[in-house]
This record gives sequence, C-alpha cells and structure tokens, in this order.
Amino acid sequence: MAINKILIANRGEIAVRVMKACRELGIKTVAVYSTMDKDSLHVKLADQAICIGPAPSAKSYLNTTAIMTAALMTGADAIHPGYGFLSENANFVEMIEDHGLKFIGPSSKLIRKMGDKVEAKLTAISVGIPTVPGSKGAVESVQEAKELAEKIGFPVVIKAASGGGGRGINRVNSMDEMEAAFVSSRLEAKSYFADPTVYMEKFLTNPKHIEIQVLGDEHGNAVALGARDCSVQRNNQKIIEECDAAILTPEVRKHILNVAQQATAKIGYSNAGTIEFLYENGEFYFMEMNTRLQVEHPVTEEVYGVDLVKEQIRVANGEKLGYTQADVKANGAAIECRINAEDPKTFVPNAGLVTDFVVPSGPGIRVDSFLYDGYKVPPTYDSMIAKLIVHGKDRADAISKAKKALDGLEVKGIKTNIPLHKAILNDPEFVEGKFTINWLSGFLKTFGN
Repeated sequence: MAINKILIANRGEIAVRVMKACRELGIKTVAVYSTMDKDSLHVKLADQAICIGPAPSAKSYLNTTAIMTAALMTGADAIHPGYGFLSENANFVEMIEDHGLKFIGPSSKLIRKMGDKVEAKLTAISVGIPTVPGSKGAVESVQEAKELAEKIGFPVVIKAASGGGGRGINRVNSMDEMEAAFVSSRLEAKSYFADPTVYMEKFLTNPKHIEIQVLGDEHGNAVALGARDCSVQRNNQKIIEECDAAILTPEVRKHILNVAQQATAKIGYSNAGTIEFLYENGEFYFMEMNTRLQVEHPVTEEVYGVDLVKEQIRVANGEKLGYTQADVKANGAAIECRINAEDPKTFVPNAGLVTDFVVPSGPGIRVDSFLYDGYKVPPTYDSMIAKLIVHGKDRADAISKAKKALDGLEVKGIKTNIPLHKAILNDPEFVEGKFTINWLSGFLKTFGN
C-alpha cells in the first residue's frame, strides 16, 4: 500500500521540514500540536491539524495514545517522528506496527537493539566496528567497576545503557572517585530512563566527534553518505556541524565509510540512521547509533545532493535506494549553525514575540525554521528556532558564506546565539580546524570579554 498521508509526530522546524518533503512528493500531511503551539507554522502548513493535549510534552508530544488516535482519526498511512520526542521510542513504534501503519524509521526491534548502549556496543563489535576499550556488557557492581578500571587504566567513564543527552555519565579519574561515580550514574540512569544499567569505557581525553550518515532499505542495500564533524558542542549539545569532516584524509574517510556501510547492511538496517564515533590520534571508536534523522542532516543533503527525508519516506514505502556506494559523490563542503532563542553568553532560554524575522538568501544559503513575523516563541520546548545551512566549493568558502549569511539573519524581539556563531566562525582555531569536543568550553571563557 502506497503512503498517501503522513502524520508528523513533532513540532517546530523539523515538522515544517518533513511537510516540505511530503508536499514535493504529493503526500498529504497531518500536524499534531499542543495548546501552546496552536499558532505554530507547522499547524498552518499542514493539510489537517489535531490538538493532542496541553503544553507539557508529557501530555502532548509524548502522549502516544493521543498521537495514535489522531493518526487513526485522520486516516494517516504512516507516522514520521522527526527527531527527539518519540523518534527512538520502540514501544511507540511497536504500537504503530500493531495498528498496521508505517513508521518512517527503522523497526521497533532495531530501535531496541541499537537504543540500548550495551547491546549496541556488542552489536558494533559483532559487525567489525571499532569500539572504545571497556566493559563487554553491563557493569553490575562497584567491585567489578574497580577491577575493570584497573585493567583499562584511568580516566574512565561510566555511562547509562539507556542514556542520551549527557545524562547518567560520570568521568572517573581515580579509584577514590569510583564508588560515588558508579552510584551516581546508576541513580541518574534509573531516574531519567527507568533503567539503572550502566557500562564503562576508557575516557578519551580530547577527541573529535565524527558521525557517519547511513541509509538502508528493506532489500538489504545500504550506503554511507559522508562524515560530519560535530565537535563544536557545549554540555554534549552540538552547536555547529559540518560535512565532510575536514580532519579526515581521503584514505581514512574511505575506510570508515566502508566500515559504516557494511555494518548497516549486516544488521539489516532500514531507513536513515547515524553511527557516531569519537576520533582521536587517527583512531575511530564507536559511541552509539542514532536510529533516526539528525538535526544536522541538512549538511549531508547539501554536500551529497540527497533529500534524506524523501529517502526515508521512499524506503518506508518499500522502495529500493536506487543507487550504490559507488554512486555516492561528495560536492564541496557545508556548515550548519543551530540558532537558539537564548542569551548568547549565559545560554538562558529567551522566549517571546518575534517582531521581525529576516532570512538571508543567495546561492548555497538555506534556512530551516518555523519562525514568522509576529510568532511568539514558547518557553516550554527546546530553544532551537532555526538552522542556517551554507554550501560552498570547499570549507573556506563555506565559512565565508556562513559569516555573510549570519550578518543577514535577523531575529528581532528576542535574544539569540547569533553573536556566538559569528565569534566562532571568526576564530583562527576554528578556521584551521583545530577543535575537539572540549574546544568550545575554553573558547567560552574569553567570549564577550
């Protein structure tokens, strides 16, 4: 059965992005929204819109019963989760499958398998992906943690098996810190993810965060669409992403893409996904697999000429990819700046009325957003309000375009982090590519002084 109508189980920028792809494919859309979001752009653009609850996410965008009811009421054939919210919730996907609708993403079985960090690491090892030295599975006791740390050497890091967003993670520098860190990780894991399971890895002191975009279909085909450098981040939250990762030599890039492509095919992965790595001293170490579309997917689209959302829909519809790894060719470089409604120095969210929204234009400039003049940014949800994406002939050209585009991007009425992006793009170390996941914390100590 062909997909004719898609319910988008999300809000804001990503809901608008998915609707654009659906419109170009001739597919009808259904928006869901909370009472807080009744004036949001995704509600205005959809063919149908259904209110699913009050402002708190737990009572609306995380309300699986309300979303499922909306899909059945409107006759939707499929559900696209966007990112965040329910995008990696295996129980929600199972509910969709049980009702005979299509989930635009991988199966509930694969989400479960790769969502559990311990299971994902074991899977990575089984398909030949390099991993950080550490426990082969869950660490059950403080004594076991101490014995393992002695073998792999300090510093180590204890992580929640069902974790995400930096929760349940504790660095341990010495044996004296082990017990408190182990107990803290387990308690936080249980509190945030209802699962106290933790595991341990060697702590890499100054790596880059490199991720590989993959795409698979139901027929066993898989491709790896380049490498993204997502190392400019604060508190595990990415701020600037770029494609292709400039630090990688052609030989290294070819090798890791081959590893990722083969692994995707071996596990039978279908739809879009991202394999994330830490990269240090020329070596890759598997971190996790995100079984969904990433916020930073546009930089891959710009460099590789592929509409990932359209590909997601086609794959969910049972179609073949239509191209092989040999057909995948990079063209230039792309950079994405996440524009947040927040104070650029304190990072305190700044909701309020947008009195004027001016978007730059020109070759190689793209802005994905849900803002419009007169829209009131709510205080209830994530602070990201737009993404500025630029595509250049090379990294230097992309940086130059990004700086000019930021000068032309205006969001009046609220504070944004645009000044921070301008400062980063003008920093010599960023321009030279001399940054790791720890770089921004040092940069912020002098920013604005």
